[in-house]
This record gives sequence, C-alpha cells and structure tokens, in this order.
Amino acid sequence: MRPVRFFGFDARASLSFFLLLLYFRWITFGFVLTSTIIFWILEKNGLTFSAAIRRFRLSFSGYDRPALMTFKRRKLKDYG
Repeated sequence: MRPVRFFGFDARASLSFFLLLLYFRWITFGFVLTSTIIFWILEKNGLTFSAAIRRFRLSFSGYDRPALMTFKRRKLKDYG
C-alpha cells in the first residue's frame, strides 16, 4: 500500500504542523523543521517512516532472528 501524502511529504509529517498551529513558538517551529527534514531524508533514501522504524529496531536486535524462541525449540536426540 502506498503511503498517504500531504503536500509531497508523508502524512505523519503533518502531525507536527498541527502542533505548530496549536502552539506557535520558535522551539515548535524548530521541531517542525527538524521533523520535516528527517522525513525528507527518509524519502530520499527510499524508506517510509514505518520501514525506517523497523530498520532502527533491526540495528538493536540483530540480523539473525530465529523463528522460534530458545525454550520452544526441539532438542536433537540420538537414538543410536
């Protein structure tokens, strides 16, 4: 499914603009500008926001993730 767009950006970036409308201060403007630049960089790298979060989580968990947890794996038995 394609992501929802709002003026050329991901729709999740518009949430920060809504915050700017409610609380217009310089610090909020800086937050909106920073979040918009982050979304733009993600788009340039070919990632959606959810894909970037999954890649960030992958950096902590590692690339080798087994399908079953350790205590659910079957033990190998030798009937020799």
